[in-house]
Amino acid sequence: MTPATTGAEPMAQAVAQLRGAGLRVTAQRMAVVMVVSESQGHLDADTVRERAQQVTGRLSLQATYNVLSALTDAGLVRCTRFAGHPARYETERHDNHHHFVCCRCGDIRDVECAVGAAPCMEPQLPEGYFTQEAAVTFWGLCPGCQAAS
Repeated sequence: MTPATTGAEPMAQAVAQLRGAGLRVTAQRMAVVMVVSESQGHLDADTVRERAQQVTGRLSLQATYNVLSALTDAGLVRCTRFAGHPARYETERHDNHHHFVCCRCGDIRDVECAVGAAPCMEPQLPEGYFTQEAAVTFWGLCPGCQAAS
């Protein structure tokens, strides 16, 4: 059996990420890092908890939120909030991507930022303000919901 099939490689990567961020390594943190890292989408806390429990066994929703908060503060996870939806979590890539949210089914897709200068990062604000991040959300209908209309 190779490390990838035993889960040793994802665990080792999770340990390295946690240590690299200066966080104490716990089973719950490792499980959540692995779940978010392996995800192709934007997970809510309930989904993170459900998947992490497959690794750790029992994990409360409060513990899941605590771990997600610590990982977000450490810069390993990005938390994005969309109006009318629970917070969503994804691996922090330290890029400036945006999101498309389907108004009907709630599907969320990444949208790359405009190529070249990022005008959204240069808002017209009074002197003294410093922009660290810009979040743009596109709302509409995904292809599946359009076809069902």
